[in-house]
Amino acid sequence: MTIKELAYTAQHHLLANTGTEFKRSHIYELLAAAFGFNSYAALCAEAVFTKQSLSSRRAANFDEHLRRRCLEIGYPVGAASKIAEALPALMTEECIGVVTIEDLIACLQDETGYGAWSIPGNQNDVRWWTSSDELVSPLMLDGLNAAAGKGHAAAHYALALIHAPTYEERDSPEVGSDYWYLQVKAGRVLTSVEQEYANAHAARLVQTEKLALHLREAARLGYQKALLVLADRFGDPAFFERMTEEVDADPSWIAEIALNMKRPADAKKWLTEAAIRGNVNAMFGLIEGYDSEDLQQCWTWVYLAELLGTDLTKDDYVAIHEDGSRYDDDVGGPLYIDGRDGLDLKPIGREQSATARRIANEIFESIQRTPNSVARAR
Repeated sequence: MTIKELAYTAQHHLLANTGTEFKRSHIYELLAAAFGFNSYAALCAEAVFTKQSLSSRRAANFDEHLRRRCLEIGYPVGAASKIAEALPALMTEECIGVVTIEDLIACLQDETGYGAWSIPGNQNDVRWWTSSDELVSPLMLDGLNAAAGKGHAAAHYALALIHAPTYEERDSPEVGSDYWYLQVKAGRVLTSVEQEYANAHAARLVQTEKLALHLREAARLGYQKALLVLADRFGDPAFFERMTEEVDADPSWIAEIALNMKRPADAKKWLTEAAIRGNVNAMFGLIEGYDSEDLQQCWTWVYLAELLGTDLTKDDYVAIHEDGSRYDDDVGGPLYIDGRDGLDLKPIGREQSATARRIANEIFESIQRTPNSVARAR
């Protein structure tokens, strides 16, 4: 279903249930009002329609808003009351909802694993989809493409995430499929199985091209998250070459990207940011990799970690399963050990130790004052 088809369906449904002729432009306004928006333009600036998919709002919650909008655009009271009953009923029957583009992005990031973002929860969230394959509906894609065509940066980013590989696709690529793809390009006739591998690789190339296209367009329009994924996925340095002091993302992830791109100064900068937000793993990484020559700074991180409940001078090992999860005796199977040796730091003088403890306490107090400041370890 496209947006035009939705409007056509709504127009005929309202005519049948109210006996009133409607302009098509009014139908779009009424559809927006049915989900609590003051205009169709306002809806398009913030959200997209969905069908049997993720939804932030349902039409059943906004009947009074729809009634008022009917009166504003010139329909009589009697017709307005009928419309306020008939249109939400149709939307519910067809499982039509709307999702804000930012809510959609948050959900897609969970699916693809691109970064950890500070997205506030939506208390009115209603979800109809039951699997990742059902998350994106044709109706949603139609809305995103329309918004992207008008220069909506977040819509481009959402489309990029839709074309991005999931965790499983990145972790388990089809081995050898690129070989069979090149064989087809060379003119070789393949068996059916070989052709399937070649087709899968061709499809991935198309997806990657679309991913890059939408990421670059979102970045050009100023969408910061797109710059980060461009760096992570394609090694594009633009994020690190621009002023990026305020970033709504896990700084330890940014540090990891910088490290992979062989940018040690940026890696240290973002590991330090993660550490002062309370990420103990970042503190350990700084001591071992960047601050090892500065004993006072190393002990500052040790004292801060101690205040947060972790002794970095002690060994820390855990039993895990092959997938990295904590070992469960009820599950059984092969047991692996993961963790690290405790730090063996040289001692420092009393005055330096006092300074390190004071600084650690100041950082700890700042962490305590800042809600959700402790960054998730990656």
